[in-house]
Amino acid sequence: MVLPAFITWNISPEIFRIGFIAIRWYGLLFASGFVIGYYLMSNIYEKEKKPQKDLEALTITMILGTVIGARLGHCLFYDPIGYLSNPITIFKVWEGGLASHGAALGILISIWYYVRKRKNFTFLWVMDRIVIVVALAGFLIRLGNFFNSEIVGSATNVPWAIIFSRNDLIPRHPAQLYEAFCYLFIFIYLYLSYRKNKGEIPHGKFFGLFLILVFGARFIIEFFKDIQAPFEKGMPLDMGQLLSIPFILAGIYFLTRATKKKVKL
Repeated sequence: MVLPAFITWNISPEIFRIGFIAIRWYGLLFASGFVIGYYLMSNIYEKEKKPQKDLEALTITMILGTVIGARLGHCLFYDPIGYLSNPITIFKVWEGGLASHGAALGILISIWYYVRKRKNFTFLWVMDRIVIVVALAGFLIRLGNFFNSEIVGSATNVPWAIIFSRNDLIPRHPAQLYEAFCYLFIFIYLYLSYRKNKGEIPHGKFFGLFLILVFGARFIIEFFKDIQAPFEKGMPLDMGQLLSIPFILAGIYFLTRATKKKVKL
């Protein structure tokens, strides 16, 4: 019997190190999402005649909302007792621990705050455009997870299984790549649709599509992931799937609403 030759992944998470300063793949890819996103949104703001100074404010707001939301989401969704019993550990971001569902909530709150003081913007106008770059950022972040050998898939014998040798010697689904390429396809679809429609989007349509596609993909891919926290063992649906359901339902609501008429919020 010939055993399949699985791919072994043993790439260092660090690109290079100078003394105590290390440049890591995850950090580079995470930051690249904001840099590329700024460039794409700059083009959108220019084409739709929106002030560039408002884009700078949006970028700062988005960075804060994403990082704070992702960190608090991880702490509260996956280990609330541990973090609340020692709150100072919440600030130790360098030890790892960011949750995409928390980032999503952080982005929603930050955009709501952003449009409050700007009468020339609506919440759905911004969301319909920001989700394009968020999908691309999701692709880059999941690539970063792959370089970190984290958020690994469940054990499998499929020919494309990967052994993350920094963790163990078990062939696993490359769940990070499944998710990454789903987000890349979603980005391409939304971006090309935006270009095709020349920015004429029923308010809430892209936002609704994004929620359905991204969190729908996340819900399915979770079946191929290893558990992220001990309490998930034995649960019919893991925390990632439970948190995805409200976002999917919200997406259906906004997409249905947008297809009936052009809505402003």
